[in-house]
Amino acid sequence: MTNEQYYELIRPYEDAMKVLYTRLEILNHSIYSREASSPVHHMQRRIKEKRSMEEKLGRLGTTDSVMNAKDNLMDIAGIRVICYFEDEIYTMIEALKRQEDLILIKEKDYMAKPKESGYRSYHIVFGVPIHALDAMEYYPVEVQFRTLSMDFWSSMEHKICYKKDRTNKEELSKQMQVLSQSLALIEAELKSYIVEE
Repeated sequence: MTNEQYYELIRPYEDAMKVLYTRLEILNHSIYSREASSPVHHMQRRIKEKRSMEEKLGRLGTTDSVMNAKDNLMDIAGIRVICYFEDEIYTMIEALKRQEDLILIKEKDYMAKPKESGYRSYHIVFGVPIHALDAMEYYPVEVQFRTLSMDFWSSMEHKICYKKDRTNKEELSKQMQVLSQSLALIEAELKSYIVEE
Protein backbone atom coordinates (compact mmCIF):
# COMPACT_ATOMS: atom_id res chain seq x y z
CA MET A 1 0.00 0.00 0.00
CA THR A 2 1.21 3.50 -0.74
CA ASN A 3 1.72 6.16 1.93
CA GLU A 4 -1.31 8.00 0.58
CA GLN A 5 -3.46 4.84 0.84
CA TYR A 6 -2.19 4.24 4.39
CA TYR A 7 -3.13 7.74 5.58
CA GLU A 8 -6.53 7.46 3.94
CA LEU A 9 -7.06 4.05 5.57
CA ILE A 10 -6.25 5.12 9.12
CA ARG A 11 -8.40 8.27 9.24
CA PRO A 12 -11.67 6.62 10.38
CA TYR A 13 -9.73 4.31 12.73
CA GLU A 14 -8.27 7.41 14.39
CA ASP A 15 -11.80 8.77 14.79
CA ALA A 16 -13.05 5.48 16.27
CA MET A 17 -10.10 5.39 18.66
CA LYS A 18 -10.83 8.94 19.83
CA VAL A 19 -14.49 8.08 20.45
CA LEU A 20 -13.65 5.00 22.53
CA TYR A 21 -10.81 6.78 24.35
CA THR A 22 -13.21 9.56 25.38
CA ARG A 23 -15.74 7.00 26.64
CA LEU A 24 -13.03 5.32 28.71
CA GLU A 25 -12.09 8.70 30.21
CA ILE A 26 -15.73 9.32 31.13
CA LEU A 27 -16.07 5.86 32.68
CA ASN A 28 -12.87 6.41 34.63
CA HIS A 29 -14.24 9.42 36.48
CA SER A 30 -17.84 8.22 36.76
CA ILE A 31 -17.62 4.53 37.76
CA TYR A 32 -16.97 5.20 41.44
CA SER A 33 -18.20 7.89 43.79
CA ARG A 34 -16.34 11.17 43.93
CA GLU A 35 -14.63 10.18 47.18
CA ALA A 36 -13.18 6.99 45.72
CA SER A 37 -10.14 7.00 43.51
CA SER A 38 -10.51 6.40 39.78
CA PRO A 39 -9.78 2.87 38.54
CA VAL A 40 -7.44 3.95 35.72
CA HIS A 41 -3.82 4.84 36.41
CA HIS A 42 -3.19 5.93 32.81
CA MET A 43 -4.12 5.23 29.20
CA GLN A 44 -2.19 5.17 25.93
CA ARG A 45 -3.40 5.01 22.35
CA ARG A 46 -1.80 4.35 19.00
CA ILE A 47 -2.48 3.70 15.34
CA LYS A 48 -0.54 0.79 13.85
CA GLU A 49 2.31 2.02 11.69
CA LYS A 50 2.37 1.22 7.98
CA ARG A 51 5.40 -1.08 8.24
CA SER A 52 3.88 -2.95 11.18
CA MET A 53 0.66 -3.48 9.21
CA GLU A 54 2.58 -4.77 6.20
CA GLU A 55 4.65 -7.16 8.35
CA LYS A 56 1.57 -8.54 10.10
CA LEU A 57 -0.29 -9.04 6.81
CA GLY A 58 2.80 -10.87 5.50
CA ARG A 59 2.76 -13.17 8.54
CA LEU A 60 -0.91 -13.83 7.83
CA GLY A 61 0.05 -14.89 4.29
CA THR A 62 -1.71 -12.09 2.46
CA THR A 63 -0.71 -9.01 0.48
CA ASP A 64 -0.52 -5.57 2.05
CA SER A 65 -3.54 -4.08 0.29
CA VAL A 66 -5.94 -1.67 1.99
CA MET A 67 -8.77 -4.21 1.65
CA ASN A 68 -6.69 -6.95 3.30
CA ALA A 69 -5.79 -4.59 6.13
CA LYS A 70 -9.47 -3.75 6.71
CA ASP A 71 -10.52 -7.41 6.49
CA ASN A 72 -7.74 -8.99 8.57
CA LEU A 73 -6.44 -6.49 11.12
CA MET A 74 -8.48 -5.85 14.24
CA ASP A 75 -5.71 -3.84 15.91
CA ILE A 76 -5.16 -0.95 13.50
CA ALA A 77 -6.42 1.27 16.33
CA GLY A 78 -5.36 0.34 19.84
CA ILE A 79 -5.83 1.64 23.36
CA ARG A 80 -4.00 0.38 26.44
CA VAL A 81 -5.73 0.97 29.77
CA ILE A 82 -3.63 0.53 32.91
CA CYS A 83 -5.72 0.02 36.04
CA TYR A 84 -4.61 -0.49 39.61
CA PHE A 85 -6.31 -3.84 40.24
CA GLU A 86 -7.96 -6.70 38.31
CA ASP A 87 -11.49 -6.13 39.63
CA GLU A 88 -11.36 -2.57 38.26
CA ILE A 89 -10.57 -3.97 34.82
CA TYR A 90 -13.62 -6.24 34.91
CA THR A 91 -15.77 -3.30 36.09
CA MET A 92 -14.58 -1.14 33.16
CA ILE A 93 -15.17 -3.95 30.65
CA GLU A 94 -18.69 -4.65 31.88
CA ALA A 95 -19.51 -0.93 31.70
CA LEU A 96 -18.29 -0.81 28.09
CA LYS A 97 -20.30 -3.91 27.18
CA ARG A 98 -23.47 -2.18 28.39
CA GLN A 99 -23.05 0.61 25.84
CA GLU A 100 -25.59 -0.40 23.22
CA ASP A 101 -23.97 1.21 20.19
CA LEU A 102 -20.67 -0.66 20.64
CA ILE A 103 -20.36 -4.09 19.04
CA LEU A 104 -18.28 -6.72 20.81
CA ILE A 105 -16.11 -8.33 18.11
CA LYS A 106 -13.83 -10.54 20.19
CA GLU A 107 -12.24 -10.85 23.61
CA LYS A 108 -9.55 -12.86 25.31
CA ASP A 109 -9.08 -13.00 29.08
CA TYR A 110 -5.39 -13.62 29.72
CA MET A 111 -5.90 -12.69 33.37
CA ALA A 112 -8.08 -15.72 34.06
CA LYS A 113 -5.94 -17.88 31.75
CA PRO A 114 -2.43 -16.41 31.40
CA LYS A 115 -0.30 -17.27 28.38
CA GLU A 116 2.35 -19.93 28.84
CA SER A 117 4.97 -17.16 29.04
CA GLY A 118 3.25 -15.66 32.09
CA TYR A 119 1.69 -12.81 30.10
CA ARG A 120 -1.48 -11.50 31.74
CA SER A 121 -3.89 -8.97 30.27
CA TYR A 122 -7.44 -8.62 28.94
CA HIS A 123 -7.81 -8.00 25.20
CA ILE A 124 -11.15 -6.89 23.81
CA VAL A 125 -12.12 -5.53 20.40
CA PHE A 126 -15.14 -3.28 19.97
CA GLY A 127 -16.74 -2.10 16.76
CA VAL A 128 -17.15 1.66 17.18
CA PRO A 129 -19.74 3.48 15.04
CA ILE A 130 -18.39 6.33 12.94
CA HIS A 131 -20.97 8.54 11.25
CA ALA A 132 -20.13 10.29 8.00
CA LEU A 133 -22.40 12.68 6.09
CA ASP A 134 -24.44 9.96 4.44
CA ALA A 135 -23.43 6.69 6.10
CA MET A 136 -22.36 4.95 9.30
CA GLU A 137 -19.73 2.24 9.56
CA TYR A 138 -18.22 0.31 12.46
CA TYR A 139 -14.45 0.33 12.91
CA PRO A 140 -12.66 -2.07 15.26
CA VAL A 141 -10.62 -0.73 18.15
CA GLU A 142 -8.61 -3.13 20.30
CA VAL A 143 -8.39 -2.33 24.00
CA GLN A 144 -5.77 -4.00 26.15
CA PHE A 145 -6.48 -3.77 29.87
CA ARG A 146 -3.66 -4.40 32.33
CA THR A 147 -2.89 -3.67 35.93
CA LEU A 148 0.28 -1.78 36.81
CA SER A 149 2.04 -5.03 37.70
CA MET A 150 0.95 -6.72 34.44
CA ASP A 151 2.20 -3.75 32.44
CA PHE A 152 5.52 -3.75 34.32
CA TRP A 153 5.96 -7.48 33.69
CA SER A 154 5.08 -7.19 30.00
CA SER A 155 7.49 -4.30 29.45
CA MET A 156 10.33 -6.08 31.22
CA GLU A 157 9.62 -9.41 29.49
CA HIS A 158 9.81 -7.68 26.11
CA LYS A 159 13.08 -5.95 27.04
CA ILE A 160 14.68 -9.10 28.46
CA CYS A 161 13.38 -11.92 26.27
CA TYR A 162 13.39 -10.49 22.77
CA LYS A 163 17.14 -10.57 22.26
CA LYS A 164 17.84 -13.04 19.48
CA ASP A 165 21.25 -14.24 20.73
CA ARG A 166 20.11 -15.62 24.10
CA THR A 167 21.18 -19.19 24.80
CA ASN A 168 19.08 -19.66 27.96
CA LYS A 169 15.64 -18.89 26.51
CA GLU A 170 13.90 -21.91 28.05
CA GLU A 171 15.21 -21.26 31.56
CA LEU A 172 14.49 -17.57 31.23
CA SER A 173 10.92 -18.34 30.13
CA LYS A 174 10.37 -20.43 33.29
CA GLN A 175 11.76 -17.65 35.45
CA MET A 176 9.48 -15.08 33.79
CA GLN A 177 6.45 -17.30 34.52
CA VAL A 178 7.43 -17.41 38.20
CA LEU A 179 7.92 -13.65 38.30
CA SER A 180 4.49 -13.12 36.73
CA GLN A 181 2.91 -15.26 39.45
CA SER A 182 4.87 -13.40 42.13
CA LEU A 183 3.67 -10.03 40.86
CA ALA A 184 0.07 -11.30 40.90
CA LEU A 185 0.52 -12.28 44.56
CA ILE A 186 2.03 -8.89 45.42
CA GLU A 187 -0.86 -7.15 43.68
CA ALA A 188 -3.38 -9.23 45.64
CA GLU A 189 -1.56 -8.39 48.89
CA LEU A 190 -1.60 -4.68 48.08
CA LYS A 191 -5.30 -4.89 47.23
CA SER A 192 -5.97 -6.22 50.74
CA TYR A 193 -4.72 -2.89 52.16
CA ILE A 194 -7.40 -0.95 50.33
CA VAL A 195 -10.19 -0.24 52.78
CA GLU A 196 -13.59 -0.29 51.10
CA GLU A 197 -15.97 2.34 52.46
